[in-house]
Amino acid sequence: MSKQWTTEQLNKFTNADDLHVSHFYADRKTYGTPTWVWTVVVDHNLYVRAYNGQNSRWYQSAMVQQAGKIKLTGKGFETKFIDAAGNNELDLKISSAYQAKYKDSPYLPPMLKKGPVNATVKILPR
Repeated sequence: MSKQWTTEQLNKFTNADDLHVSHFYADRKTYGTPTWVWTVVVDHNLYVRAYNGQNSRWYQSAMVQQAGKIKLTGKGFETKFIDAAGNNELDLKISSAYQAKYKDSPYLPPMLKKGPVNATVKILPR
């Protein structure tokens, strides 16, 4: 059974806007440069999308290595990365969460397009 985020963590994550993701390099020991990404909580899970879609380096490495770390709410967490794209209902819920959280940002419209939607990642603690 996979580890899950606690309710307390998810409550903090909901309003946080400081997530930095670091994937593993191929050696599975060295972390890549932290990349700032937007995060949302949907159905008690933490999700992110790659702004540049599946061409994003961090996304490609995260999907190959399926592990790394994040820094969020001032704390570091060892994590698992899981491809979460392709479930139409979930994609819509995540898009709605992005619209609610980042409604005033000029960067929101691209995050709702096919490229980033197809690069949606569920992040779990490891």
